[in-house]
Amino acid sequence: MAENADDAEEFGVLRSKRNATRYQILVQIAERQPAVNQQEIADAIGITAQAVSDYLQDLVEQSYVNKHGRGRYEVTKEGVDWLISQTDELRRFIEHVSEDVIGQVEIETAIATTEIREGETVSLTMRDGVLRAMAGDTGSATAVAVTDADPGRDVGITNVQGVVDYDLGTVTVVAVPQVQNGGSAAVPTDRVRALADEHDLVAVAETVAVAVADAADLDPDIRFGSAVAVGEAAARGLDVLLVAATDVLSSHTDKLREQNVSYEVVDIVED
Repeated sequence: MAENADDAEEFGVLRSKRNATRYQILVQIAERQPAVNQQEIADAIGITAQAVSDYLQDLVEQSYVNKHGRGRYEVTKEGVDWLISQTDELRRFIEHVSEDVIGQVEIETAIATTEIREGETVSLTMRDGVLRAMAGDTGSATAVAVTDADPGRDVGITNVQGVVDYDLGTVTVVAVPQVQNGGSAAVPTDRVRALADEHDLVAVAETVAVAVADAADLDPDIRFGSAVAVGEAAARGLDVLLVAATDVLSSHTDKLREQNVSYEVVDIVED
């Protein structure tokens, strides 16, 4: 009970309807001052114009608002200070909800491979780099569905238990010299095409790498943000062929090491 009482005091603007209404009216006055239409405020926050008038009288008596004639009001320094204090409390409450409440009920998304009903236990697998869920608890990793889903549709899951069983992917890197050093013409496209057939995805980094892919009649899966995307794909179990210009090679391999992704640089450039 003491904890609830502390919460009520800390988040008073939420626990007290009167404080919540005062807060909204002060915000409306601050936005509209000095010309304040009471009916507009009433419509904005969903109370009567008479109620707004009563609250305004109270706010004037509390020195939160100054009245400068008919329909002219201004929030005082004391009123601004009170607004700030209440806003800080609201912010703390939002952080509490986001971090302590919602954060404990993390919802992820998977693709349903069978019909799934809300509340049902599902087994999780990784296929084609996508998390998938099927009804039942036979897998190495399970979760609880929080939405209904038909096969092929997205399903919300929570309370994941166990580890999804799949092998991490690898990255094979083909370094392409800059144009002044031979560029795409120095790369045997048949070798690149053969390597692409052995991988799930093809990624390119820089224009000279795009030229290699075009010459090899390949349509790259990843063309932008490759330094991050390649590692993300490998972490989801996909094998990636990365064709990269030599001037950006180190930035890509550095990122792969940061992501603990296994990679191999293949030298296929013709002299």
